[in-house]
Amino acid sequence: MDKKSKNSRSLNMYSRLCEGKLINKTEEARKFGVDERSIQRDIDDIRAFIDECNILRGEEREIIYDRAKKGFLMVGSQREMMTNSEVLAVSKILLESRAFTKKELKGILDKLVEGCVPSKNMKVISDLIANEKHHYVELNHQGYIQDLLWDIGLDILEYNLVSIHYARGNDLSGTIKRVIEPVALLFSEYYFYLNAFIVEKDERGKYVHKYSYPAIFRMDRIKQYKRLNEKFQVSYADRFEEGEFRKRIQFMYAGKLQNIKMKFYGNNPEAILDRLPTAKIVKQCADGYIIEAEVYGTGIIMWLLSQGSKIEVLKPQSLREEMKNNLITTLQYYRD
Repeated sequence: MDKKSKNSRSLNMYSRLCEGKLINKTEEARKFGVDERSIQRDIDDIRAFIDECNILRGEEREIIYDRAKKGFLMVGSQREMMTNSEVLAVSKILLESRAFTKKELKGILDKLVEGCVPSKNMKVISDLIANEKHHYVELNHQGYIQDLLWDIGLDILEYNLVSIHYARGNDLSGTIKRVIEPVALLFSEYYFYLNAFIVEKDERGKYVHKYSYPAIFRMDRIKQYKRLNEKFQVSYADRFEEGEFRKRIQFMYAGKLQNIKMKFYGNNPEAILDRLPTAKIVKQCADGYIIEAEVYGTGIIMWLLSQGSKIEVLKPQSLREEMKNNLITTLQYYRD
């Protein structure tokens, strides 16, 4: 048998060993049309490779022969492999997110379970998520966006200017055209979003930012997407940090950065601190806590209104007035 065939056979067995599957010499010899001595040499080669990896990567794997099961198994730790608990947790998060269509989700979950879970536990995890998979409800747009996610990700890394046609939420029948500098991909409340600076040409024909803060585009509403033959430049000091932005945004509503102060009426402000990563307690009162936070945009209003009488906005005055007007308008709906 030529070297190419031997390599292919060894890689096939190594891949299955990594997945926790059993390698039986007799069955492998029959499958590949070789004698059992060839399979044993393959196992020895895989053992030698694993020994090298153990030294270089600090892993603790080895191939053992299980007499009860009459086959070879890989045991020990490998940093690249997910644990059963990790796979189950990620599967549950994916199901809860509702980020994908049924077809997309099935493919992702099948690959996750088959590629990361030892064969003996595959059915257990599959059974634990089966009911949620069966009753999974797609979002109304039912759009396939995985390829677009990858394309935009590359444009972010390569600093490519992009032209898009975008359907706004208040008028889905038509689209607007924008030239943008894509800077980040985010996920929030069921949807993927693109953060990007809208740019326009100045009198010199040079693209400049229309606003000082990035706009937010829902990915499924991008109807056309075209990479332009022009790049934008970002200095290290001015680079966009999506992690810091994510701490300060609520419900993906763009807007200026502002500092707010509020009073939380209750005994445990943990939910506030978890929801607003920039929040900090500045004072504890007899009936609650004074909390300050730094936030972007108007999405904070939606969240504050969802808290009912638990929160009172103290500053800025403009936000306090907007909250008051929203509550007055809402009260009108409930007057007999």
